[in-house]
Amino acid sequence: MTMASEERFERDYFETCYRNYARQNPPRKLRFYRELAERAALGIQRPRILDVGCAFGGFLSALDPQWQRFGADVSEFATGVARRAIPDATFVRADVTDIHFPGRFDVITAFDVIEHFRGLDEAASAIRAKLTCGGHFIFVVPVYDGPTGSVVRLLDKDHTHVQRRSRRFWLRWTKQNFVLREWWGIYRYLFPGGFYLHLPTQVWRRFTPAIAVMARHEGYQAEGAERNA
Repeated sequence: MTMASEERFERDYFETCYRNYARQNPPRKLRFYRELAERAALGIQRPRILDVGCAFGGFLSALDPQWQRFGADVSEFATGVARRAIPDATFVRADVTDIHFPGRFDVITAFDVIEHFRGLDEAASAIRAKLTCGGHFIFVVPVYDGPTGSVVRLLDKDHTHVQRRSRRFWLRWTKQNFVLREWWGIYRYLFPGGFYLHLPTQVWRRFTPAIAVMARHEGYQAEGAERNA
């Protein structure tokens, strides 16, 4: 199993660790994620996207219906909510290494998910196997280095975060498994009263408490064959 203790991620997990989940995922945050996906799929008429760790499907719901949308999460509770909320997308309860959707994807996303993975090498292999040649992997993770590192450690109460790593680690991991295209820093915080700060930046990206990374998969199969595999 790649994800830490799969059985932990049911209703109690969300109600305990992320009771403000909706406030922590406001439209402007999802719009930033959508813009990253649209950049990655530029020129593709009906792109196929897989959101790993999709939770309640909020990100997929923010995409234009022209996308062929698929979501996977280890939580039966979360995928059940997602199916009811977005009936024209396809959801499955699955670990990243056990996703059996047919075909490959132009874009795979993982927003605040891979810090939960114990087997990062397994996860990278599984993601590459599901990407088209030239397809993109986009992920967001908290980082525990830099001037905000001690604050992130103090505020992070999620014990399923098994990868409490630096941005240098994640950029190196990306380069070992994909081709790094771009990366951003993200300032984010839920203030008392419900206002959620979400500020992406490239200028101050070495000092932020989270990063967003866009990477490309360079394979060797012909793209037409790979898309239909």
